Amino acid sequence: MPDEIRILGINGIPLLKKGDDIAKAILDAAEKQGTPVVEDDVLVVTQKIVSKVEGRVYRLSEIQPSILAKRLGRKLDKDPAIVELVLRESRAIVRMSGKHLITETRHGFICANSGVDVSNVSGGDAAALLPVDPDRSARDLREQIRRLSGKNVAVIVSDTFGRPFRIGHTDVAIGSAGIAPVLDLRGEQDLFGYVMKVKETAIIDELASAAELAIGNSNEAVPAAVIRGFKYAHSDEGARKLVMQRKNNLFR
Repeated sequence: MPDEIRILGINGIPLLKKGDDIAKAILDAAEKQGTPVVEDDVLVVTQKIVSKVEGRVYRLSEIQPSILAKRLGRKLDKDPAIVELVLRESRAIVRMSGKHLITETRHGFICANSGVDVSNVSGGDAAALLPVDPDRSARDLREQIRRLSGKNVAVIVSDTFGRPFRIGHTDVAIGSAGIAPVLDLRGEQDLFGYVMKVKETAIIDELASAAELAIGNSNEAVPAAVIRGFKYAHSDEGARKLVMQRKNNLFR
């Protein structure tokens, strides 16, 4: 483990829109603030700017809610257009309670509202959806960074999730590239010689959460951060590896 791990928020990234070059915007901003990206950095970017660049933003006035969306909207006191987007993005509704709608997304994530979010989009008249394939988004960004800078970095796409049985929210990895998502310590010995049987550390989730400390809650202003000094295993596996198979889920 290194003596020091640094988390560097990247300021000065402009508001991005569909088709913009996200890699160039990040590299230019990092260079301008005096912290250029270096070899083996971990670059954490928020889902919101990835979704914007990939055209995953929809005007609510252009969404035609289904009968089901209208009925659920009344029940949950939610905009039926938002409910319609939530339903389109979901495999299944996991739980409804009060104003809460917990779904399983097409990616397999269990989260509120299928990840559909109106914050940091355009003032409430539009909603951003999760990237279609966050791992592919991370791979593409990693390749663009390498092409423009010559640097090999790991890339994590992060989003804010609630947690069952815990108050508050934290950032997690919904996409990754170039980094092993899990540190598997099963079979290794602890300080007292006990052989660990279940210890698997979700490294990319921990890094996404750490980066949020520099990105902050208003993540449109600082939508990316670099984690420097962390030694990680390289891997072609993505964040999808962290999605628990249904047969192993003890709560469903």
